[in-house]
Amino acid sequence: MMKTTLSQFVRGALVPALLVSQLLASVASAQTPAQQIGIRGAIVSVGKDQLVVKSNKGGEQNVALDKDTRVAAISIANINDIKPGSYIGAAGIPQPDGSQKALEVHVFPPAMAGTGDGHRPFDLAPNSTMTNGTVGDVVASHGRTLTLKYKDGEKKIVVPEDVPVVNIEPGDRSLLAAGVKVVVRARKNADGSLTANSISAGKNGITPPM
Repeated sequence: MMKTTLSQFVRGALVPALLVSQLLASVASAQTPAQQIGIRGAIVSVGKDQLVVKSNKGGEQNVALDKDTRVAAISIANINDIKPGSYIGAAGIPQPDGSQKALEVHVFPPAMAGTGDGHRPFDLAPNSTMTNGTVGDVVASHGRTLTLKYKDGEKKIVVPEDVPVVNIEPGDRSLLAAGVKVVVRARKNADGSLTANSISAGKNGITPPM
């Protein structure tokens, strides 16, 4: 019988261990959600499956489009059209009394009710939040105070007079053209490239405030 040397034994033990380690690493990588980033700016150019966007922060970003990229149209809305039962979103800054001071408000059409329901951190400004929900009470006073109800709770949203209010509705890639102001939500791929999950495109020169 051939003798097994110590070095052969060690190598034989290491190979399965390495394979298991690589398998676990690949599984962990697959389970780690891709980093999400926001780009606010204007479209420089449009290709078949790619945008070049000039960021408000400076510099240009290449962003790929795929079959799952959603496009929304942004247009001016009137806050007086927001009623109990309307489904809206509001970026805001937390106030000492627990309310949110709105930085912008966007109104969804009935077909998009439930989109992004909830309250979470947002990247519009330092310490900002995003709340999407159904309007409950509406109180008119120096702007408006809205109660937004979502699955796990509710928030009081104070909307100053000068805060932009826009409609958000389904759109398509025909909205994407050089010069159009956009907000892009993209995922960062393993190779560092970006793929758009969603694009909010301003209509008629509108700058999406989100």
